[in-house]
Amino acid sequence: MTHYPVPAKNRGNARKMRKAMTDAELKLWNEIRAHRLMGLAFKRQMPIAGYIVDFACPNKKLIIELDGSQHARAAASTSDATRTAKLGALGWTILRFWNDDVIRNIDNVCQHIVIAAGLGNAEAPAPAREEAFP
Repeated sequence: MTHYPVPAKNRGNARKMRKAMTDAELKLWNEIRAHRLMGLAFKRQMPIAGYIVDFACPNKKLIIELDGSQHARAAASTSDATRTAKLGALGWTILRFWNDDVIRNIDNVCQHIVIAAGLGNAEAPAPAREEAFP
């Protein structure tokens, strides 16, 4: 696994974010933590290349981002695209889900994650908002 230098400020922010998870983050974390989702190992609020991603599966180079309504605004959308491009250039695949999708349809979200990790059947994909493949 590639290691990226993590500034102390980012490490501290990630620690704080782990303690203050949103409802959607907590719901997804309860589904994917401790290898519960097809044996995949996820980390939460993981610093990568200057960013703190919501969830990452380093073995599959898969990042999951959960977005609230503020991400629909133009400025946030541009920032998200830049972030996705930078992480994608490092070989990561980024899946973005709306918080509401996680709250209302966690099974479909999990199915999409499994498919993106190459462990599931691609016949019934979940509604991911954005994917960036290297």
